[in-house]
Amino acid sequence: MRIVAGLGNPGTEYARTRHNAGFVFVKQLAKEFTVKFKRIKRISYAEITGGWPEKIVLALPRTYMNRSGIAVKYLLNRFPVPRENMVVVYDDFDLPLGQIRIRKRGSAGSHRGLRSIIQELGTSEFPRIRIGIGPLPEKEDPAEFVLSSFSREERLLLEESLENAREALDEILRGNAEEAMNRFNMRQKNFIPHRNNAEK
Repeated sequence: MRIVAGLGNPGTEYARTRHNAGFVFVKQLAKEFTVKFKRIKRISYAEITGGWPEKIVLALPRTYMNRSGIAVKYLLNRFPVPRENMVVVYDDFDLPLGQIRIRKRGSAGSHRGLRSIIQELGTSEFPRIRIGIGPLPEKEDPAEFVLSSFSREERLLLEESLENAREALDEILRGNAEEAMNRFNMRQKNFIPHRNNAEK
C-alpha cells in the first residue's frame, strides 16, 4: 500500500489559494480514478485499487496547514505503512510557478505543513513533490502571499505543473524516484508570471 497526501487548508475560502496546490493535485487524482473521499476525524481519504501495483490511499488533512502532521500521523495509524511509502505533495513559494521538484527525503525548509509532519513522525525519510507557486514578491508577507489566489494566466502554468507532478508521481509509485528526479528537477521555465491581475 502507498499513501499520497496533499497538503492544504480545509474550507471553501481556501480552495483556490496558492497554499492549496497539494489539495488540488490529490483531488484531480481522485477525479481521474473516479473515487470519492470519506471523512474520518482529522482526514479525508479515498482508495485507488487499480493503475499501480499497490493500492493507493489518497489523503487530505482536515487540520489547518501548520497542524498537518497531526492528521498525517492519524492516517498512518489507520493505514500502517512504512514512512517511505508515503508521498507528500505541497506548494513551495521558493520554487517558481510552472516548476516542480522531487525529493526522496530532506528538511521542511520554510513550509510549515511539512515541518509539522516531520515533527509528528520524527522522520524526514519520505518522498515529496514540491509544486512551485513563487516567486515570493519582494517585501510581501509570505503568509498573505500563500493565501492569495492565482490569476487566469498563472492557472495555466499551475495546470502544467500538476500534469508534470502526475507523471512524477507515477514514476515514484513504480519505484523510479531517481528517474522522476532526473526528468523533472532540471527543467527550467523562462516565463515567470506577474501578479498584477491576481484574483483575490
